[in-house]
Amino acid sequence: MSFRSGDRFTLLTVCTGNICRSPAAERLFAAAFTMEQITVASAGTHAMVGSPISPPMAALLDDVGAPTGGFSARLLTEDQIDGADVVLAMTREHRSFVVGMVPAAVKRTFTLREFARLTTRVSSAELDEAAGPDAGAARRLGALVPRAARHRAPVQPELDDVVDPYQRAEQVYEKSFGQILPAVRTIARAALRM
Repeated sequence: MSFRSGDRFTLLTVCTGNICRSPAAERLFAAAFTMEQITVASAGTHAMVGSPISPPMAALLDDVGAPTGGFSARLLTEDQIDGADVVLAMTREHRSFVVGMVPAAVKRTFTLREFARLTTRVSSAELDEAAGPDAGAARRLGALVPRAARHRAPVQPELDDVVDPYQRAEQVYEKSFGQILPAVRTIARAALRM
């Protein structure tokens, strides 16, 4: 299976400022896929370019052992979208923004929570058959994207969107992180056969 970005599978997460939600998802995915042929990156539709991960989100990442250092927010570009095998946006609005920039990305652009939900609809046996029984996480993710897309159906926005915690109370950061972490774990489990 050949991925859009070459030999490696590329996963891009997207939010607004690229300092809270998308970097949290990026760092959680990177921690899950450390030994895999998977490149993980993030960007913002209106990025606070050059900024680090916001301190409350960094603290939550630290609590689960995900690295936070060396991060610098960046603005979403068409090239990043073109190079991604899957784009996981934090809200439906971000998903629409991505598809507005690169319409051809529609079939590989989801919200994070949507993709996690759809992942549970694709059986491990189906992934084994599509990717090969001995396939690694990159090949399994490559097989998962089109199969997850087949299960798309309208749902309430609150089931798809990750709440924006920027400049809000610590409890809102915790709620946001509490939506991101299980979604990342669901996707990683499917890719890693856990």
